[in-house]
Amino acid sequence: MRILGIDPGLRTTGFGVIEIEGSALRYVASGTIKTDALPNGDLPGRLKILFDGVCEVVQRYQPASAAVEIVFVNVNPQSTLLLGQARGAALAALVSSDLAVSEYTAVQMKKAVAGHGSARKEQVQQMVQRLLALPGEPGKDAADALGIAITHAHAGTSLALLEAASPLERRAHAAYKRGRAY
Repeated sequence: MRILGIDPGLRTTGFGVIEIEGSALRYVASGTIKTDALPNGDLPGRLKILFDGVCEVVQRYQPASAAVEIVFVNVNPQSTLLLGQARGAALAALVSSDLAVSEYTAVQMKKAVAGHGSARKEQVQQMVQRLLALPGEPGKDAADALGIAITHAHAGTSLALLEAASPLERRAHAAYKRGRAY
């Protein structure tokens, strides 16, 4: 199964594509979608670049599912709103491509990849390199996106097994839906 991970950002959005066969993870591709060519005030233009870029990645690598990092609240509310809009553009692109989308926090990703939720960016880069047997460290945004994909590979498999094993109905308000607790 091929999984696309997205680390949303208004200036730079990271993406990472992995394949999972059994418990083996294999690197497919990673990179960034940059909007730096446009002026800071051109929010609609930046969002269009992100939307089109994510659609192009989906079309090129044909993932079976996608996972996106959940935005945390910054000290600056304006930055949080802008990041949320970038995340929305990425989500819209994934959903318009008919992909199932799961969501994970940065802490969940860091725990899954590095073993603890307070891992630094450099630790995530090193662990992603090791887990995927890469010849060098990926960039920070691409490493986060690959980490989100790895998190989904592990969590998605576990959740699918739990769902298959349990004949009980889940209550909608207490279900752990696609990586996010509701």
